[in-house]
Amino acid sequence: MTDIALIAGEGRLAPAIAEALGTPLVYALDGLQTQVAATPFRLERLVPFLDELHDKGVRTVVFAGAIRRPRLEPELFDPRTASLVPRIVGAMQSGDDAALRAVLDVFEESGLNIATVDQILPDLVPGEGVLAGEPSERDRKDAARAAEIVAGLGGFDIGQGAVVAQGLCLAVESLPGTEAMLEFVGQHIGLRPDAKGAKGVLYKAPKPGQDRRIDLPTIGPDTVAQVARAGLGGIVWQAGSVIVLERDVTIAAAQSAGLFLWARA
Repeated sequence: MTDIALIAGEGRLAPAIAEALGTPLVYALDGLQTQVAATPFRLERLVPFLDELHDKGVRTVVFAGAIRRPRLEPELFDPRTASLVPRIVGAMQSGDDAALRAVLDVFEESGLNIATVDQILPDLVPGEGVLAGEPSERDRKDAARAAEIVAGLGGFDIGQGAVVAQGLCLAVESLPGTEAMLEFVGQHIGLRPDAKGAKGVLYKAPKPGQDRRIDLPTIGPDTVAQVARAGLGGIVWQAGSVIVLERDVTIAAAQSAGLFLWARA
């Protein structure tokens, strides 16, 4: 589909989108480690890059995967992109979400449509329901507490996840990401007051007001393995707002590990 360009980020989402689209043009920020072959571009030359997309007949762009804020090299700015510097740098100082929104706005202002992942592959974003196992009443209370925590942290642009066990917050996601958070939890799982009580849940959700055009939370088989190693009971996420990669594999892995998967309304 040559009228669609994929801007690839880190993780398994970009390859899944590339496969679904057939043969899209694939690009990635220079220096980003992606799991799909991609042509690099630099933010310092954003306007010429947009010109290239138009020249190749691209009408729609989809962003897939985690994108780290790049280090800008002032000497590499072309004159037209340089005019955007105050806008982009100002947004970067306000946090990752603001920076991404500023860049996305430039794409759209150039005449490109930005498609969301759930528009391209709606089956990747499950609606409400339990996909594996069955959360207990205590698990449901922990999930509700974790949802409150993630929502409360949203304004600080910190992360998209939290771990709660027996009503206690064991960790919140920050820049190192979900895997690092779960490694920390595994090292401190003994902080649960009752060793025989509820094991705890990983909860994932977008930040309140998050731009859904990019960086929706993602879980998959790797997440299941990490949660199992951390000694938790299951994974909960905001229904209709989290990407589940390799759904059948993820469900089978959860069932094998004795974990529940719950898309919570």
